[in-house]
Amino acid sequence: AFLPQWELKHYDVIVGVLSARHNHELRNVIRNTWFKHLKQHPALSPRVLVKFIIGAHGCGVPVEDREDPYSCKLLNITNPVLNQEIEAFNLPEDTPSVLSEDRIVSVNFRVLYPIVITSLGVFYDADGVGFQRNITVKLYQAEQEEALFSARFSPPSCGVQVNRLWYKPVEQFILPESFEGTIVWESQDLQGLVSRNLHKVMVNDGGGVLRVSTVWEGSWPHEFTEGVEGIAGGFIYTIQEGDGLLQSLHTRPERFVNHLKTLEEEDALLKEESGAYDDIVFVDVVDTYRNVPAKLLNFYRWTVESANFDLLLKTDDDCYINLEAVFNRIMHEKLDRPNIWWGNFRLNWAVDRTGKWQELEYPSPAYPAFACGSGYVISKDIVQWLASNSERLKTYQGEDVSMGIWMAAIGPKRYQDSLWLCEKTCEKGMLSSPQYSPQELTELWKVKELCGDPCRCEER
Repeated sequence: AFLPQWELKHYDVIVGVLSARHNHELRNVIRNTWFKHLKQHPALSPRVLVKFIIGAHGCGVPVEDREDPYSCKLLNITNPVLNQEIEAFNLPEDTPSVLSEDRIVSVNFRVLYPIVITSLGVFYDADGVGFQRNITVKLYQAEQEEALFSARFSPPSCGVQVNRLWYKPVEQFILPESFEGTIVWESQDLQGLVSRNLHKVMVNDGGGVLRVSTVWEGSWPHEFTEGVEGIAGGFIYTIQEGDGLLQSLHTRPERFVNHLKTLEEEDALLKEESGAYDDIVFVDVVDTYRNVPAKLLNFYRWTVESANFDLLLKTDDDCYINLEAVFNRIMHEKLDRPNIWWGNFRLNWAVDRTGKWQELEYPSPAYPAFACGSGYVISKDIVQWLASNSERLKTYQGEDVSMGIWMAAIGPKRYQDSLWLCEKTCEKGMLSSPQYSPQELTELWKVKELCGDPCRCEER
């Protein structure tokens, strides 16, 4: 990196293989299949540099103690309120009731440890005249159109008053860890609801088992909020599997000690692997799924500082790659030119709001065009732009969609090619195919070596 640019070794293509720290077996399969074939190819070997991209730091939180398996955020539950019903929201005593003009109010929440909601409630100060309203309260799972359960409040059926709320029991479901829901209050009358700003109520999270999420905090997109964001009532819930939770909290210190030992062993193995093969770039990132976009940006910086090259190919460690076919395509289609992005592009791909690919940062309902992750190629000028802007580029839930959002800013020439396969299938002439186990990758390459086609051998 300290040499003048003209002295850096030149490569036609740099191949960056995104790899998780613990994926030793997949990396070794690659070293014994297409990477080995490349090294033994006299014409291609000097023209290509292959590097595995690995986060320099393991997550210091054991998987069982994280909010989700894709990040490194501690599930911070302390002093859980067990074996009793919990009111989720309380109005401070000195807070006057305010009738707003809003007829629909909603709040989003996320479950961090399983709970059961037993009752739904509404704010209403009767002033000695009884309950005089018609209000419906519904609970939705994120992005589902049908309510999981609901409660209807009316003068003849107003439920039970607790403090300053009226509650009605609902059908009881266990809401699992990572459940994302929305509670919607809707006035069936002409007047609005008695509601509060989220910041003017007291939230009882049961010791950390649930989290109220707000658009204001930037944690939920606006389309998740029906009507006006706020509170027009509340709910009562209990924590499930309390004994299991206490046991987990009790054994947490021991888990952390064992996990740190495992991380030290992993660091030693990676150091040994890197010394033996000299094909790993360690980037200054905690190695988790949510940090993959940051891993990629760090690698782009490394390539610009460490080598001269024309094109960069990005792939994953569970992918089959045919580098000879890639080079033939580059030459035949004249793809070694500036401002090129060559891949198999997903268009108008809906943003996922739940699960592994949950996106809470990108506000639009669909992503810009992005290349599926089994492989794509970009020209050096694009890599340089990404590297020079890496500190300012926002990272999203996955590196594929992050790349699409970044590229929308500069509009490179997209070269569509369906031979970069997006799903785990085998096609004659394919450039890449994803989601293979080490054994499956080994078998694919065996068939290719034997017959020239990884998908099958023709009968002779």
